[in-house]
Amino acid sequence: MQSSTYAAVKGNAAFAFQRRSFSNLVSRSATTTGIRFSTGSYFAQLHSSASKAMGAKLARAENGIHSLSSVKARSVRAQASSGGGDEEEAIPLRSEGKSSGTVLPFVGVACLGAILFGYHLGVVNGALEYLAKDLGWIVSALLAGATVGSFTGGALADKFGRTRTFQLDAIPLAIGAFLCATAQSVQTMIVGRLLAGVGIGISSAIVPLYISEISPTEIRGALGSVNQLFICIGILAALIAGLPLAANPLWWRTMFGVAVIPSVLLAIGMGFSPESPRWLVQQGKLTQAEKAIKTLYGKEKVVELVRDLSNSGQGTSEPEAGWFGLFSSRYWKVVSVGAALFLFQQLAGINAVVYYSTSVFRSAGIQSDVAASALVGASNVFGTAVASSLMDKMGRKSLLLTSFGGMALSMLLLSLSFTWKALAAYSGTLAVVGTVLYVLSFSLGAGPVPALLLPEIFASRIRAKAVALSLGMHWISNFVIGLYFLSVVTKFGISSVYLGFAGVCVLAVMYIAGNVVETKGRSLEEIELALTSGA
Repeated sequence: MQSSTYAAVKGNAAFAFQRRSFSNLVSRSATTTGIRFSTGSYFAQLHSSASKAMGAKLARAENGIHSLSSVKARSVRAQASSGGGDEEEAIPLRSEGKSSGTVLPFVGVACLGAILFGYHLGVVNGALEYLAKDLGWIVSALLAGATVGSFTGGALADKFGRTRTFQLDAIPLAIGAFLCATAQSVQTMIVGRLLAGVGIGISSAIVPLYISEISPTEIRGALGSVNQLFICIGILAALIAGLPLAANPLWWRTMFGVAVIPSVLLAIGMGFSPESPRWLVQQGKLTQAEKAIKTLYGKEKVVELVRDLSNSGQGTSEPEAGWFGLFSSRYWKVVSVGAALFLFQQLAGINAVVYYSTSVFRSAGIQSDVAASALVGASNVFGTAVASSLMDKMGRKSLLLTSFGGMALSMLLLSLSFTWKALAAYSGTLAVVGTVLYVLSFSLGAGPVPALLLPEIFASRIRAKAVALSLGMHWISNFVIGLYFLSVVTKFGISSVYLGFAGVCVLAVMYIAGNVVETKGRSLEEIELALTSGA
């Protein structure tokens, strides 16, 4: 989720330096803010990195789909277990030999939601300076709507299924974009952004959920992290869409309106996409589950996979848990892990690094805002691509530990570069190195892993709601930190704040080491058994 923070902070920063009246938004020409994304060199560099990463990832995924090996059941001591509980027999999905089905097209359709996620976050960065005075609500309405949407998405996914929820999600995404594009008043713009926020909040919950449930075990990490790359691509698309603004101040309407197109494509595409077989079996819809498995994995796998999915729930006839059930002694420990990961993600300082990146680079003699944005953005995409390639090799927990450890060292370097007199001659260079290393470290684990890990560690009967609750923590903490960050920096100074962030990263390493269970190479059914049996 680092991209959501990355775009949101840039949007808040742009707003802080722009004060224009709404009555002039169709007539005033552009002036450049000190902290906005712009020009083609950044786009070209970022697009090249993203394209190469995507090509390599999809190639690996295609190969992986044709080599689904059997997953041996194993009893693993779950460090994040709730200690005793279900007596479910979790049988992994065995699928040997070549498959005549494929999940890639449907992962691609789901990632339209990720593209819209990134686009709606990024589009305001370029357009904000052409809008109005006192438009803080335009920025914050999206975050408020996303918080509501993230909680709503879990309930919708449980009630209507994953694909139908995607189609419902397309409604606020499309209407929100249309209202923003045609707005004649601040109030209409705020309503449009609020609806778009609800849409991206739902997307943030159901895109990783759907991908994790339809992906083969051996490549679930790689496919799950494709979600993050598409969010980056969505932000990049928003930045590219803003290029004509300098010549045409009215172009901001087109920037918002174009988001209607992928929203409609998402609704149509999900009409042809298979429902999650796990959700269908959980609902007792075995005939539909067989059809979905045939589409995803091939007809030769139908009998075997339906049997395995059915067996995984034979030990219990319990219905899906309600919201209050998430806080029961049975589930609270694992649910708290999900919420804590997103809390650590936000408290680790990504907001500060992004906000101050331009001034940090200027202190090192890099006067171009474009170069600063290019370095930060390229580090973000490159780190995410590397994480994708390592997700199913090193594992989720290892990447989290490496990521937060690197972030702690980077934050310490940044803090010292501002205060240690012995390093005064090199302070600018060290600050740039610390910033780039921090963003790289963040994108290796703290950014992409939580959204991927959550659908894996939650039991099937709480999965959708627990993912929604954890993502709600992400949006709430994002909103609160954005609201109070500047006042904290003013009171304590940026060096002290950086040192505090380094301490948070160290605490995160300790928490992850003791509470997060590794999910690499295990089917969702195996993980559920490990986390509920305490074996």
